[in-house]
Amino acid sequence: MSTTNTHPSRTHVNTAFARPTDLSPLGVAEVSAELRVLLADIFALYIKTKNFHWHMSGPHFRDYHLLLDEQSEQILAMTDDLAERARKIGGTTLRSIGDISRLQRLQDNDEDIVAPEDMLSELAEDNHQLSKALRATHAICDEHNDVATASLIENWIDETECRTWFLSETARSR
Repeated sequence: MSTTNTHPSRTHVNTAFARPTDLSPLGVAEVSAELRVLLADIFALYIKTKNFHWHMSGPHFRDYHLLLDEQSEQILAMTDDLAERARKIGGTTLRSIGDISRLQRLQDNDEDIVAPEDMLSELAEDNHQLSKALRATHAICDEHNDVATASLIENWIDETECRTWFLSETARSR
C-alpha cells in the first residue's frame, strides 16, 4: 500500500485562497485599518450620545432625551456590521476599550455640567466629522474596488447626515 498522496491539491492549502475575499492583500490591510479607526469613532460617538442622553436636563428634557436615545440606537446599530465587514474581508477589528481609546479621533466630553444646547451642538459637530470620516473611508474602498463596504458606508453617510441635521436644527437658538 502506497502512502503517496495522489491528490496533493486536496491537502495543500494555497494561502492566496485563504482570504475570504478577492480584494488584494493591500486592499484588505488598508480597508480594514480604516474600518478599525472608524469603528473606534463610532463607539466614542455612541458613548458621548448616551452620556448626553443620561445627563440631559431642562425644559426640553423629554424631547432631547428621546432624540438622543433614538440616535444612540442608530449609532450602535452600525458597529456590528462594520466590525463583521472587516472580518469578512480577512482583516481584524477592535478588541478592547483600549483600542477604542487609542484609535478614536472624536473627543470625549467628561464635563460634569453641559448645557443642553451645547450637548446638541457638540453632537452635531461630531456627527459632521463622522460623515467626513465615512466619506474618506468610502474613497479608500473605491480605490480597492471594495463595493460591498462602500455600499454599507453610503447608507451610514445618509443616516449620519440626518442626525447632524436634526441636531443642528434642534440646537438653533429660538
